[in-house]
Amino acid sequence: MMFCGKKVNMIIALTGTPGTGKTLVGQTLKKQGYRVVDLNKLAVEKNFVVGVDEERQSKIVDTEKLDRYVREKFSNEKLTILEGHLSHLLGSVDKIIILRCHPRVLKKRLFNKGWSGKKIDENVESEILDIILCETLEKHPGEHVFEIDTTHRSTDEVAECVKEIIEEDFKDKTKYKIGKVDWSDEILK
Repeated sequence: MMFCGKKVNMIIALTGTPGTGKTLVGQTLKKQGYRVVDLNKLAVEKNFVVGVDEERQSKIVDTEKLDRYVREKFSNEKLTILEGHLSHLLGSVDKIIILRCHPRVLKKRLFNKGWSGKKIDENVESEILDIILCETLEKHPGEHVFEIDTTHRSTDEVAECVKEIIEEDFKDKTKYKIGKVDWSDEILK
């Protein structure tokens, strides 16, 4: 990727609660020529999975080993997008784009994926409580974090938003500013 005539080495986390659209947006960006790495697939391929959380029906990943690998493999590469709901936990990422979705729409998306009621409820609650954003801000400065509301946008539209953020060199903080997405009113429902 070129900014101001210079090659940019940058790692971008494309993260969000499951069901917000990360995978489809990542696939769309990959088709458009961006280097997109499926972080979940990478964790499995490189044996960074250290167990299974039976209750949540999910893999437990050694994020420290994954982070070291990402730093070694991608820090000197062209712009790389790491797609996955753990990507914001890596210290090696330079910028973070969080995909968000209204809890009612997210619930429908996860139901359509065939998820259990308990797993759906846990992820919808996570979205309402801004868990991904909070985890991100514990590890990264707020000026490196962007949010996109995917609720009423197609995959292509969300991919265009991601491209806009990247192509504007992460400078426009007003349009995708963190905190603009707020589902807190859903807590009482």
